[in-house]
Amino acid sequence: MPLAPALAVPVALLALAQGAALVGVVRRLLPGRRRTPPVAPLPGGVHDTSVSVVVATLNEAHRIAPCLAGLRAQTAPLCETLVVDSRSTDGTRALVEAAGREDPRIRLLTDDPLPPGWVGKVWALETGLRHARGEWVLGIDADTEPEPGMVAAVVAAARTHDLDVVSFAPCFAGQTAGERLLQPAMLTTLVYRVGAAGDVRGTPERVMANGQCFLARREVLVRHGGYAPARASWCDDVTLARHLARRGARVGFLDGSRLYRVRSYASAGEAWREWGRSFDLSDASAPARQALDVALVVLAQGVPLALLLVLGVLAAAGVPLLDRAPAGSDLARRLGALAPAALLAVNLALLGVRLGLLAATRGSYARRGLPYWASPLADPAAALRLCLSTVRRPRAWRGRRYAVAGAGSR
Repeated sequence: MPLAPALAVPVALLALAQGAALVGVVRRLLPGRRRTPPVAPLPGGVHDTSVSVVVATLNEAHRIAPCLAGLRAQTAPLCETLVVDSRSTDGTRALVEAAGREDPRIRLLTDDPLPPGWVGKVWALETGLRHARGEWVLGIDADTEPEPGMVAAVVAAARTHDLDVVSFAPCFAGQTAGERLLQPAMLTTLVYRVGAAGDVRGTPERVMANGQCFLARREVLVRHGGYAPARASWCDDVTLARHLARRGARVGFLDGSRLYRVRSYASAGEAWREWGRSFDLSDASAPARQALDVALVVLAQGVPLALLLVLGVLAAAGVPLLDRAPAGSDLARRLGALAPAALLAVNLALLGVRLGLLAATRGSYARRGLPYWASPLADPAAALRLCLSTVRRPRAWRGRRYAVAGAGSR
C-alpha cells in the first residue's frame, strides 16, 4: 500500500530539502575536477627569496622532534626557524635549544605573557612575525613532519598561482583505527561546506585555510594587521585567510599531502574533543551562512544512511517505494505514491557523492584500510559534532582556559 497521506507531505518536503542540499554539495565539489594536483617537494631549493618559519609551542616535547628534524633538512629559501615558546615545562625548550646547536637557523624565542582576548597560538605567531626577517612567513605546527624541499615548494606554488597567502592540506599519518573511522567523516563536513583543497582564489566567504602550513608575504601580513585580526578565534587560520581575502589579498588553499605529514591527536576521542571545538568555523562565518552550512551537512551527510536504512525496512514490510497512484487520485495520494521513490533516489545520489569523495581524498591518508573506507558510517556522528560545536562555545583548549567566549588555544 502507498505511504499514508499523513506522512506524504513531510516525506516529500524532506526529499525536496535533501535535493537542494545535493545540488549545493555538487556545486561546491565540481571545481574539484579542475583542482591543482598535490604540490611536490623541491629539494633543490629556491634561491632568490627568503622564508621565516614560525613554530608556536607549548609543552610539545612528545611530538616536536620530527618537526625540528624536517626543518633542519630544508634548504633555501629557509633563512630562519623561530620557535616561539609559551614557557613550556616538559622539555620542549631543551629540545629546541639542542636543535639550534645543530642548525643555527633555529632560534628559541619566548613570547610575552598572553594579553587579554588573545589565543595562545595566535599570540605566539604574532611574536614570531615581529622577529621575522624573511620575505615570506610560514607558520607550521609542532606536530607536523616536513618533507625535504617543503619550504621551497610552498613558495614556488605561491608564485606559480600568483598568491599572497596560501595554505596546504596535509597527509594524515599515524592514526588509530578509530581516528581513521571518525576523522574522514569530520573532514567531509568541511569539504561539503567550502570545497576541496586545490582551490585557488575562492570567494572570501568560502576561503579555506590550514594553519598547520600557512604561508604569507610578510609585507601583506603586516599591512593588514598581522595575526591580530584572528587573535580571539578558535579557527584562527580560516579567520585570518578570509580577513586578508576581503582586503584584496590573493588567497589559495592547495593540496600539500606530498609536502608534510601530521599526527595531530592521539585517539579518536581526542580528535572528537579538540578538533570538534573549532571545525564549525563559527568565528570565520556569518551566523546565517553558518546555519545554512550546518543544515546542508545534516541533510547531505548526516541522515542519508539512516534514511536508506528506514526505507529498506519499509520495503521489507511491504511498503512500495516505486508506486503509481490511480488515475484521478488527490494530491495527498499522489504524494504518498511518489515521495518514497523521490526520497530513495536523492539519498542514493547523496551516498554516491559521499563514496566518490572518499575515493578522491584517499591520497591524504598515509594509511587507510577498512576503517577509512567504512568512515561514511561515522557521518551521523560527524554531523552531530558539528551541531554541538556550533551551539556550544568552548572556553578551554589544550591546557588553557579563557574567560572570553570565542577564544581558544592551540
